Amino acid sequence: MLSWFHYILLGLITAALIFSVFYSFRSRTQQDAARRGLYTARMNISMGLMLVGLALLQLLVFEMSTVRVILGTVFLLLGLFNLFAGLKNQTVYRTMGK
Repeated sequence: MLSWFHYILLGLITAALIFSVFYSFRSRTQQDAARRGLYTARMNISMGLMLVGLALLQLLVFEMSTVRVILGTVFLLLGLFNLFAGLKNQTVYRTMGK
């Protein structure tokens, strides 16, 4: 039962990692400040999704141990913070670009 969930999480983590690297390169090469901020916000959203995926992988797929619970909780909190900050910054920079 957990094998399909495991593969979905690995796909989510891989896709988020690819988008995170892509938006990181795009934000570093952009000259316009509004575009740079928009790409950085999208990178934060991708990193947040990746960290949430890693947290779910640690907390739900493998057997529980104290280290896994602590690591999963830290990844979940960091991921949710990155996701929230990225969404907030994306709305700010999207209205700035118009």
